[in-house]
Amino acid sequence: MYYSVCGRKDKPINIFLHGWGQSGESFKDVVSSLNTYQNVIVDLPPFGKSQGGENNSIFSYANMVISLCEHLNIKKANFFGHSFGGRIAILVAALRKDLVQKLVLIDSAGMKPRRGIKYYFKVLWYKIQKKCGKKPKNAGSSDYQKLSEGMKATFVSVVNTHLEQYCKLIEAKTFIVFGRDDRQTPIYMAKRLNKLIKGSKLSILEKAGHFCFQDRNIQFCKLVKDFLLEEET
Repeated sequence: MYYSVCGRKDKPINIFLHGWGQSGESFKDVVSSLNTYQNVIVDLPPFGKSQGGENNSIFSYANMVISLCEHLNIKKANFFGHSFGGRIAILVAALRKDLVQKLVLIDSAGMKPRRGIKYYFKVLWYKIQKKCGKKPKNAGSSDYQKLSEGMKATFVSVVNTHLEQYCKLIEAKTFIVFGRDDRQTPIYMAKRLNKLIKGSKLSILEKAGHFCFQDRNIQFCKLVKDFLLEEET
């Protein structure tokens, strides 16, 4: 698993976990704004400069990140998780409370999605075709279609693991930031996260989508800096 470290040594540490199909490079403007911290930017396998990632679960990814912290002798850090990276950050915060100082969840995935009748009809049709020995065309999302068979197994495992029960275990001070126009992880997911994570703070950025930290970079960075500087209560 590739990672890079920048910023100031002997300063509070931020760890950045990117979204599915992205890399640590997606955080470059945020990292630049937080240059008074020590920043660890991770490429989650198989994205960016990392390799592997086949036949994994979200728990495997959480263990990778925890192992990296042990390798770097990190005892405590602030965790930033965008979308898929948010799933991982939630698990780390729930399972290794000692490791997480503060948690920033950005357009985070992990909540069970609401499904309409159209979705269940498509699932039923897929199962019928498969049972009849036919290979369904265009089954799954565009993200899914691009993957190798091993990564398809990882993708299915990740998206079907819902983390509501783990959110309830989080004790770290948490800031949830979503774009108002996010269609991949809609606002109802932000509100559910806010309800499940005790004492969490929610901010919804206007005129921003699934990459709210890029769409509203200056506003996002100001909010995050203020959150990181807040005294622990």
